[in-house]
Amino acid sequence: MDKTARKTMRLAASAVSAAAIALYIVAGPSFAAGADEAGAKKLMKAMSDYLAAQKAISFNYDTNLEVVTKDHQKLLLASSGKIELGRPDKLRATRHGGFANVEITFDGKTVTLFGKDANLYTQVDAPGTIDQLVDELRDKLHRPVPGADLLLPNVYDELMQDVTNAKDLGSGVIGGTECDHLAFRAKDLDWQIWIAQGEHPYPCRYVITATKVDRAPQYSIQISDWKTGTDVAADDFEFKNSTNADKVDLKKLGDIDELPEHFAVGDKK
Repeated sequence: MDKTARKTMRLAASAVSAAAIALYIVAGPSFAAGADEAGAKKLMKAMSDYLAAQKAISFNYDTNLEVVTKDHQKLLLASSGKIELGRPDKLRATRHGGFANVEITFDGKTVTLFGKDANLYTQVDAPGTIDQLVDELRDKLHRPVPGADLLLPNVYDELMQDVTNAKDLGSGVIGGTECDHLAFRAKDLDWQIWIAQGEHPYPCRYVITATKVDRAPQYSIQISDWKTGTDVAADDFEFKNSTNADKVDLKKLGDIDELPEHFAVGDKK
């Protein structure tokens, strides 16, 4: 048998195997709905309680944001960064992507957004807690913090508000860490989360699928180097203008979001 024939047979076998797997997923045994849903919610609540109990947290992350073009091509925008927080009112978040290199600092009174590449920054008075800051950045300043849902004091109540279906999908491995893999369905989106097994049930990966948007684009964040308590280096969380950056209005700060300004949203530019 020549190489071309052997290659064709291997491809055909792969296609048959993939089709069989897909058929099993669609038509195979259904999940035990009651126990499955209760188990998923129990694992989510355990993660939420663990996160709420931590006074200091730091982790590195990688995000992927899918963008769907008008001709239905999916594009993936990737970025990385680090989150450091001290409850109830201290936060530092960095994000470095293909379009922006940004740092957000919050000292309980003022939030500073610093565009490192442009060497420009803006400051906004925002006295309050981290959860109030998350709302301020998302709803008023339109500059959401990566993985913000996971930083709130009661993750369970926030994420489970509109959930209509929950599944415990068993184990998965993220970055070498064995995790419980859970899937949830809400009115306008599906989301999945992988939670580290053991005494420290922290989130390892979080994926949101916009089911009501054409081609169902996804946003995902993967977490690594998780630290809590005394393992987190102490920081005063104040903005240090060590590069003599110019202070500007927020509108002049330019690209500091994961979605760059030259990407159109819907019919808008």
